Amino acid sequence: MAFKSLVLTIAIMAVLSSTSHAFDPSPLQDFCVALDDSKNAVFVNGKFCKDPNLVVAEDFFKAGLNMPGNTSNPLGSAVTAVNVLNLPGLNTLGISLARIDYAPYGLNPPHTHPRGTEILLVLEGTLYVGFVLSNPGPNMKNKLFTKILHPGDVFIFPIGLIHFQFNVGKTQAVAFAGLSSQNSGDITIANAVFGSDPPINDDVLAKAFQVDKKIVDYLRLQFSWDNN
Repeated sequence: MAFKSLVLTIAIMAVLSSTSHAFDPSPLQDFCVALDDSKNAVFVNGKFCKDPNLVVAEDFFKAGLNMPGNTSNPLGSAVTAVNVLNLPGLNTLGISLARIDYAPYGLNPPHTHPRGTEILLVLEGTLYVGFVLSNPGPNMKNKLFTKILHPGDVFIFPIGLIHFQFNVGKTQAVAFAGLSSQNSGDITIANAVFGSDPPINDDVLAKAFQVDKKIVDYLRLQFSWDNN
């Protein structure tokens, strides 16, 4: 009986430990305004903290999300991110935000956020959105969940899963996304695979996609840009 209790305790501790490391850690102070300068600062969550006596309201403020992003790119979309990189007051708070603009038939292509779950709110237009599961079992292998969203609709993309948004309307679309990380990261699948630096070996990609290496070389030429 004691052995079973010990095993159960270890299992619970393992689950709690894995959960605690899955998201940004909880702060142990009111704020830690991020600094790039290490002089007279404390290093927390990958950033140096500004002296609290020098913190001002502007450290927690950012303007400009009323302005649409430039969607004149091959994807027809633009992501305007607000995270710890451009709003220092977000450091250690575990949240961030993005405005996403879509031209008619514009696409925010399949991508993942390795450090954050995303909740999307549509303000204008009509979006076809979806995410793909990992491989949890034989009956749900890479299952796709999709939905058509209209203004006022909300959709969630779980942390780390491949997801996308596509403007299926003939007018501009606008959405706002909240993320459960101060810097959730963004891995655009096509760019990462065909535009990595240095490039992934042609033989690897040709074998993975079961195509000729000439096709791999062609695809590499298409991914020298992004929508961020």
